[in-house]
Amino acid sequence: QVQLAESGGGLVQAGGSLRLSCLASGRTFSTTFMAWFRQAPGKEREFVAAINWSGGSVYYADSVKGRFAISRDNAKNTVYLEMNSLKLEDTAVYYCAAEPRGYYGYTTSYTYWGQGTQVTVSS
Repeated sequence: QVQLAESGGGLVQAGGSLRLSCLASGRTFSTTFMAWFRQAPGKEREFVAAINWSGGSVYYADSVKGRFAISRDNAKNTVYLEMNSLKLEDTAVYYCAAEPRGYYGYTTSYTYWGQGTQVTVSS
């Protein structure tokens, strides 16, 4: 079992920045592949970014490449999502996910999810 808890969401103006955190517990975090997804109102949940156990491999959706950065601190059991140059279309609930069984970009690959944190970008 893995428990995930996101934090750091909020209201920010377009062009601004936010850093999301996801605290993991319940299993050896340092060996766990982690990812961030997001879901906007009326839309399906979509892949945002992923990171392997060491942080040596990271993956991004094209829509956030160059603006978002995923990282992890295994000593703190935490994965981060640094979001810069935020756009209105980044508004969504952001979810942390762990341990994909299959392709990391599919929601169906993940068993473990956090409760989500709301990010709202205003003009």
